[in-house]
Amino acid sequence: MQLRAQRDQRDPQAKRAKRLTRVLVGAAAVPVMLVAAGCSSDSGSGDGKDKAAEESAASKSASPSPTVQAAAFRKLPEACSVVTKKTLDDLVPKGDSGKEGSSNDTALRASCSWDSLDDNGVKGSQFRWLSVSMLRFESDVARGEGDKLARDYYQKQLKDAQGVEGAKSVKTAPVSGTGDEASVVRYDLKKKEGTFKQQTVVARVENVVVTVDYNGAGLAGDKTPDADDLVKDAQKAAKEAVAAVTKANGGTGSEKPGDKPGGKSSGSPSASKTPSDAASQSASASPAKSG
Repeated sequence: MQLRAQRDQRDPQAKRAKRLTRVLVGAAAVPVMLVAAGCSSDSGSGDGKDKAAEESAASKSASPSPTVQAAAFRKLPEACSVVTKKTLDDLVPKGDSGKEGSSNDTALRASCSWDSLDDNGVKGSQFRWLSVSMLRFESDVARGEGDKLARDYYQKQLKDAQGVEGAKSVKTAPVSGTGDEASVVRYDLKKKEGTFKQQTVVARVENVVVTVDYNGAGLAGDKTPDADDLVKDAQKAAKEAVAAVTKANGGTGSEKPGDKPGGKSSGSPSASKTPSDAASQSASASPAKSG
């Protein structure tokens, strides 16, 4: 009986010890499970960020490259043939064949000039100088569409003509029926040889800018030419040059503003020299021939 009582006293203690052990073991296992769950959660978050970055990179690589509308005209006519022989006979009656300007790419930039000295002996001389220059602008992704670049250059040419050093009585007027837009700048320029009447017609047709310079002077006592007549002559030459540009690109040469004959291109041209300087140089040199 005594032994059984002792066993009964020991058994509850043993049972309590076993239960305590199980509780402690279970409590120790909880942090391990929490840590494992935390690691699993972090791993899933990182995978999501990487996936989002990959999708963003793929989206950027799939984006289309920037484009720009191709320019309408892709070439220029031969510069010395843009004005008809009849017009040349009227504007530079004693002139020789045209002098083609230098250009590293005549499809982008071309020019031609003519000069005439009608020597009337003791009555003096009549001097004329005509220049036609053409500049074609190609479309470029970085710089923009060709016709926009041509419009900007058109405005620059007008500003340059209006700001010639020594010019007197400067007047600017629009010119109709010549390309998409055109204007004439006229002024007087006094030189030691006489007073020169200068006309500059600037015209734009699509992505090409045509600049016509025409000046005249009465030298050695001859009368000064009528400026209005010279303006009409310059406008006629400009109209023919614009028509030649259109025809060279598949048009008939008689399109109205807004018509667009075929032609595509891309790139950008270099700037051309202002023709007014060359006109003054030629006019200064030619009178010496008359003695």
